[in-house]
Amino acid sequence: MTVKELADELGIGSGEIIRELIKNGVMASINQQIDYDTAEIVAGEMGFETTLVQPTKNEEDVIRVPTREEIAADPEAVIRPPVVTIMGHVDHGKTKLLDAIRSTNVVAGEAGGITQKIGAYQVEIEGKKITFVDTPGHEAFTQMRARGAQVTDIVILVVAADDGVMPQTLEALSHAKAANVPIIVAVNKIDREGANPERVKTQLSEAGLMPEEWGGDTPFVQVSAKERIGIDELLEMILLVAEIQELKANPDKLAIGTVVEAELDKNRGPVATVLVQNGTLSERDYVVVGNIYGRVRALMDDKGRKTRKAGPSSPVVIVGLDDVPSNGDILQVVEDEKTAKAIVETRIRAKSAESQQDSKAITMEDLFSQIQAGKVKELRLIIKGDNVGSIEAIRGSLDKLSNEQVSVKIIQGMTGAVSESDVLLATASGAIVIGFNVRPDAAARRAADANKVDIRFYNIIYNLIDEVKAAMSGLLDPTFKDVTDGYAEVRQVFKVGKTEQFAGLFVTDGKIARSHKVRVLRSGTVVYDGEVDSLKRFKDNVTEVAAGYECGIGLSNFNDCEVGDNLEFYHKEQVKAV
Repeated sequence: MTVKELADELGIGSGEIIRELIKNGVMASINQQIDYDTAEIVAGEMGFETTLVQPTKNEEDVIRVPTREEIAADPEAVIRPPVVTIMGHVDHGKTKLLDAIRSTNVVAGEAGGITQKIGAYQVEIEGKKITFVDTPGHEAFTQMRARGAQVTDIVILVVAADDGVMPQTLEALSHAKAANVPIIVAVNKIDREGANPERVKTQLSEAGLMPEEWGGDTPFVQVSAKERIGIDELLEMILLVAEIQELKANPDKLAIGTVVEAELDKNRGPVATVLVQNGTLSERDYVVVGNIYGRVRALMDDKGRKTRKAGPSSPVVIVGLDDVPSNGDILQVVEDEKTAKAIVETRIRAKSAESQQDSKAITMEDLFSQIQAGKVKELRLIIKGDNVGSIEAIRGSLDKLSNEQVSVKIIQGMTGAVSESDVLLATASGAIVIGFNVRPDAAARRAADANKVDIRFYNIIYNLIDEVKAAMSGLLDPTFKDVTDGYAEVRQVFKVGKTEQFAGLFVTDGKIARSHKVRVLRSGTVVYDGEVDSLKRFKDNVTEVAAGYECGIGLSNFNDCEVGDNLEFYHKEQVKAV
């Protein structure tokens, strides 16, 4: 609770509470939140007794979202339509394929097609429905998973027959595999000259996706979104895969769903597209969505028609929320407005504590203790390296480290800098990110700090292997972690004399200092790691330069900076093993 709330509960002025907190070494303002232990000490010293009250079972039931497995295990659950997400490389025809699916399902009299873009659509084939979620990319898909939203039942991976498997295809595949849902490959553009579906099968089989006709368990369907070829076969395959999964939900429960799109409409106010996952959402229902609540004033289906109810796997637009929710927020129907307000207040108070408890990320330091406690059965790693050869060498060495207690699983191994997408995948999967001779960009670093994702960097393979092995054995020595202080971009390069070089920089993030260590990154790969020799603003030597300013720099024993290089400035801090 806040200091003011504690003062009100005790009937004492907030100034006295603040003075007591200062005596105990806690500097707090009137609106700052304090935890139970601190409140207990302060109240005790002022002559009050305190008791920690846990939420009642009913409150827990309302706040806690059941898993997909728990929903399906309900004895009153019935078969529901599958929810499908389309993923793949840019320009391989994801949007055209979705358009083709929708247009083949437009009934007579709807010549105009879909009247609005809402981010989710439902089609019908042979009397059975399929829901498609239109995410802008695999990052958005994984971001929803990182927020706890288990939306997708089946992923369609689109690969162009004439282009083959591309880096973004492999990245989308990593995200789909991490979600642990069935994958159907749609080999698109088979009508084009140079189309080679067999090459796509070979490339994906090498990436671990074995076609059914080759003895694997991944269906491959050849389609042309442009010519409307193979669309019915693809829809039939989706229904077949869904039938094997036996997807179920109970339409008679209070609704639970996920926000897939939201915006502030100038006429209707906050508007959200919700995919109902269990129960039935109705007009006039009181709902809680993340940290906001409201009452459903109007419901519209994916074709813009007003409706009174929406059952499991139905996409529906709702009007009536107090604010615009975020994509991936969970919607829950509650019995009345009082309950809705109480839940939102509880969530707002506990937001920081909950975010720490809900984080699935683990660090190398606490790995052994989690293995011993039985919390970790699988060490999940995301590897980013400077070339394919080093990634394969690392993968081969790490695969040999699996033992009876814990197995090593490489979720993704790709070349290039550590990106925000990698951090999101690590957050959703509970993985550690390993960078071999590459570094993260500023967005990835911020995302890692916010989500408490452990990123480790190495330039010698056996050091990497030894550290993972030591962490699994509980023998990890105190290590030094790199703390990034700032980033700068090389805007100009100046030659001084025959060999020396000065680089003109623009500081893009944080601050840089003469005392910092520095790495030169070219396309994410480290080309230099060393010391700052000199730092100048105009003609003056300076000790540090903040973001938004220009400066000149000389590096120790390095005279090969290029315009466009990024410089990462950092210092080292010791981390004690847990």
